[in-house]
Amino acid sequence: MGQFFEVLLFVFLGIALLWFGYTLFFQLGIPVFGGSLRKRRGGLKPPGESMPGDPQTCPVCAAKLNPGELVSSSAFPSLNGGKDRFMHIRGCLYCLRGDRDRVCPVCGIVLKGNEILISRLFERKGNRSHVHVLGCSKCRGPRSGR
Repeated sequence: MGQFFEVLLFVFLGIALLWFGYTLFFQLGIPVFGGSLRKRRGGLKPPGESMPGDPQTCPVCAAKLNPGELVSSSAFPSLNGGKDRFMHIRGCLYCLRGDRDRVCPVCGIVLKGNEILISRLFERKGNRSHVHVLGCSKCRGPRSGR
């Protein structure tokens, strides 16, 4: 009868150690055996990398946008029937009302009120769309010589 309780004690101890190890390495995200802090919602992230739900950045003035704030833009229909299309980006609330300088991320000039960024919008199934900025209306526009 004494051996039965001893075996039962070792079984409970083994189960407790397995639960503790699983929690430590996979739930808490210690990066051993595939665990990661990035997999958890609200976990740590590497610098410069964004996670879903993080505030977006305005491509014109580089301001971090609060949830619900949008960038003013116009997307045009695809000319070749593909998943990409042209897009004009005017800016966010902060740079359109003059709080921040509007700067082209390609050539670095300060944009005036009527100048826009020309970009391509790539639509992905199930994921968020990707925007690639090509330039402003001066460095990429029709009178730029390109």
